[in-house]
Order: sequence, then C-alpha cells, then structure tokens
Amino acid sequence: MSTQAPTPTATATATDSSATRSSSSTTTRSLLTCAVVASPLWAVVSLTQAATRQGFDITRHPLSALSNGALGWLQITNFLLAGTLLVLGASGLRRALRGTPGGTWAPRLVRIGGLGMIAAGAFVMDPVDGFPTGAPSAEAAALTWHSYAHFAAGSVTFTSLIAACYVLGRHFGRAGNRRYAQASRVAGTALLIGNGWAMGGGRAGTLTLAVGAVTAMLWISVVARRSRRGI
Repeated sequence: MSTQAPTPTATATATDSSATRSSSSTTTRSLLTCAVVASPLWAVVSLTQAATRQGFDITRHPLSALSNGALGWLQITNFLLAGTLLVLGASGLRRALRGTPGGTWAPRLVRIGGLGMIAAGAFVMDPVDGFPTGAPSAEAAALTWHSYAHFAAGSVTFTSLIAACYVLGRHFGRAGNRRYAQASRVAGTALLIGNGWAMGGGRAGTLTLAVGAVTAMLWISVVARRSRRGI
C-alpha cells in the first residue's frame, strides 16, 4: 500500500501559514507588552515625583499638577508616553480578546483612555494651591483654556478606564473566572469612587483619585500580561 507524499506546493503553503501565525503572535505579544508596561511606568514616575518634588502634597495636589514647574516636562512626557503605550496595547488586547464577551469594547475603551492621557499631557493644568513653589495658595479665579482642556481629557480617561474595568469584569465573569471578574469590578469601582470623591471636594480627594487611577491602570496591565502569557 503506497502513501502519497505531500506535494512541494502543499508543504510550502503549510510553511507559509505557520510563519504567518508565528509572526502574528509575535506582533500581538509585542503590542500587549506595551499595555503591560504603560501603567507601572506612569505610576512609578508619578509617585516618585510626588514623593520628591518640593512643595507637592498628594493629599492636596493632583498628580497632573506635576506637569507644572521646571521639572514639569517629566510628567508631560510621562502622560504622552504612557498614553501612547496604552493605545498600542489596546490593539494587542483587541487581538487577544477577539470573539469573546467584551472583546470588542474593552480594547476600544482602553484605547480611548490612552488617547485621553495623551491629551492630558498635551494640555497642562494650571498651578494649584501653592504648587509649584511660588504659585498662589488658592486656585485661580479663572482657569485657562488649556486647564479646561486638561480636565476634559482627564474625564475622558477616567470614564473610559472605569468602563473598561467593568467590561473586563463581564468578560471574565462569562468565562467563569470569578477571581478576575471581581478584581476587575473592584478596580473600576476604586477609580469611580476616587474620581467622585475628588470631584465632590472630599477630604484628601486628590489622594483617593490617585489611588483609584493607579489601581485601575495597573489592573489593565495585569489583564494584558495574562493575555500575553496565553498566546
């Protein structure tokens, strides 16, 4: 009984298909790495400045205020870089989550959040409550247009990240992963409460906002890392 050997054309086609899949997986992993890195980078750079910049008090000043002063370029660059990494990382999440519950909207919302961060870096908020050193101790009576633009960008970023966390909660819930589903909802709620507390003028509102923002952003990184390991 004879066995027909694969034709050269069939062998070449199979090889090309395998190479294409390998290239696609490599690209997806690279994009997901951007999402993995974005949030820790932003958090470390922001919190390091918060602890070392003269006159900065995280219980009174939002992390965005670090974009002011002689070293303001550090935070501006931090926003621009982290936002760009999130936009790229969203493409990796789209590839990794394609065809799953929440697989369309979670990446879209992360991308919108990244674009909001880029805009927040481009439009610097006004000096606030004595920071940087030498600024008036009270907020300016009239905000500048770029400060309004910064606040609008921040609202877009926070809303998108909150929604992304809740959509991821649905994604993991439908997949039967209760631990990740609950963590996703906790992360979204942390930012929701932090933003609401800060907007309402609550005591140490800037601190609760920072905690919420860092929590939600780091959770996106955790999800991206998990997705990357599964490829």
